[in-house]
Amino acid sequence: MSNPEIKGVISSKAKLRMTLILIAIVGVYIYTSWATRSTPGDLIRGWSGFQRITTDLFPPNLAYAPQVWDKLAETIHMAIIATTLAAIISIPIFLLSAANLFPSPWIHQPVRFIMNVLRTIPDILLAIIFVGIFGVGVFPGIIALFIFSLGLLAKLMYETIEAIDMNPLDAIRASGGNTLQVIWYAVLPQVLPQFVSFSLYVFEVNVRASTVLGFVGAGGIGLLLQQQISFFNYPRVMTIIIIIFVAVIIIDYISNKIRERIV
Repeated sequence: MSNPEIKGVISSKAKLRMTLILIAIVGVYIYTSWATRSTPGDLIRGWSGFQRITTDLFPPNLAYAPQVWDKLAETIHMAIIATTLAAIISIPIFLLSAANLFPSPWIHQPVRFIMNVLRTIPDILLAIIFVGIFGVGVFPGIIALFIFSLGLLAKLMYETIEAIDMNPLDAIRASGGNTLQVIWYAVLPQVLPQFVSFSLYVFEVNVRASTVLGFVGAGGIGLLLQQQISFFNYPRVMTIIIIIFVAVIIIDYISNKIRERIV
């Protein structure tokens, strides 16, 4: 007695399609590796350099830590100022960007376009430009982080507004309420927790970003890190990395706790 044929859940046509997609993806990776001349062999060839740098980084020079606190505080201050200003100024921008509040494309499309332009410029490029304008220091870093945060917050928030429950908005409009009343009584109560949550997230991103901006002279702990790397003082570099790592973990923990209570 022959066993009955067991057919798979996925049809042969679907299997063929998935196989072709997999082949296409592998082909793209192979072409990309060939075009950029980057292969897994580069990792093997660079292993000795990795070992050398790792050996140089340890043990960290913890006696250098007291000189890092001021720059760490400066980095956090940069992130606080940039995030706070961006959060306040983004409010009218993301409201005007929401298509369900302002259906006319002549209103929300130009605002979105400007925000898209700002968002496509990397924060480090903004920092380089503003360092060229204002000189080395904290202020160019704050301006770069502010513009970066503004574009990010505006996008996150107008997408949130476009996903809210429209019934309260329609009810206020039907009873004769104007746009400001709709925003105040129907929109803001629904999106305020997300707004606080996104602002905290942007603050975390800004703390990390400001570390990198210091490499181009935009102040903060990154400036200290760049100086020590240029002097090949790797034990001090490791000390700075550990302090940044601990600070980011603490900020991330506090932000998550605040978000859990709000959202």
